[in-house]
Amino acid sequence: MPVTPEAMAALRLRGDELADATVEALFAGGGIGHFNTLMRWFERSGDPLPEGLPPAAHDYLAATAAPPDWVDWDLMETARMFFIDNNVHISTALSFASMPACYMLPHVAKLLAATHALDYPSNRMAATGQFTVYLMRPDAFEAGGSFVPAAQKVRLLHASIRHHLRREGAWDQATWGVPICQQDMIGGQMMFSIQVLDALHRLGVHVTQAGARAYLYAWQVVGAMLGIDTEAAPADLAEARDFSDLYMSEFMGPSEQGVQLTRQLIELYEDVVPGTLLDPVVPALIRYLIGDTAADWLAVPRSAVFDRLVPAAPLLLAVTEHLKERSPIAAMVIDRLGALTTRFELSSLTRGRIMHYAIPDHLKDEYGVHRPKDERWTPPPVSRLLTGS
Repeated sequence: MPVTPEAMAALRLRGDELADATVEALFAGGGIGHFNTLMRWFERSGDPLPEGLPPAAHDYLAATAAPPDWVDWDLMETARMFFIDNNVHISTALSFASMPACYMLPHVAKLLAATHALDYPSNRMAATGQFTVYLMRPDAFEAGGSFVPAAQKVRLLHASIRHHLRREGAWDQATWGVPICQQDMIGGQMMFSIQVLDALHRLGVHVTQAGARAYLYAWQVVGAMLGIDTEAAPADLAEARDFSDLYMSEFMGPSEQGVQLTRQLIELYEDVVPGTLLDPVVPALIRYLIGDTAADWLAVPRSAVFDRLVPAAPLLLAVTEHLKERSPIAAMVIDRLGALTTRFELSSLTRGRIMHYAIPDHLKDEYGVHRPKDERWTPPPVSRLLTGS
């Protein structure tokens, strides 16, 4: 579907019919606690569904137990290899560009505040990281994989938030539309796809056209499994640019919740890195990736030293890119170090625990791809929908 302001506005009125009906039935039958207990033991694709599930939950899990039948598995494998080749860079982009992008949308920051994210920032970051790691494992969609059950639970989690916000009158639906509406779900999809690719480009990471396309495709598959209407979502990188630019330009701005979420994100990663010498790197990296205007909205601290040093990161990455292209052994060592770094970051956030996706019974009281040397992907230009050209 072509991206237009009118089409995007219509998406603001739509949620996720299947997941919403399931959650409504679970709450009506008083079965949320029992369902969450059973779901803690349902972690792998192909496992028998737990006995004693409410009928609505059983039907939902059966209906969503497989990825869409249109998936191009060769393209998904290209996406997985792209992730392996760039795992540290992608984790950096997700943590210091995509997450702050969420926080610079006041209505999204307010929603996160209503779902305990302000009290437990490490849980949200750990769950996001774990979800992405599950997606990029070789067995993600096979029997024994963890990704499909995680996607099923996240989809119900989103529906439960819609349920609570509507029931408790804690959401201005006339202004913001349906909570976690199709527009916001697709907006989130853009933050995890095209905006990650933008951040990689800004970091100087060598991304091919094939790699960029495959990475976007992986998140198109994920979006379908999380309840996004694939007919309404961007079909390619150019449409993704249009949607992302239009969505962010319409809704981004400063908010108290955004400032608080960003401060906790910074403190969280300062705690992960041993010592205090490199603490200013975290805000400097956020400021570099999202720009001064957005960083000021989020009250990201400035550093006279590191704000000047971080923009040199592309030069350092260029050295590693050169080594990987010249030496298979160097490529293997660097990719292995990247995998270990990502694992260390995730284990630090999770403290070795498996993150469970449960339906809350209340809200807060307060509110390696092969890279031809002669080819490099560059982000599509600013959307013509904003420039008027």
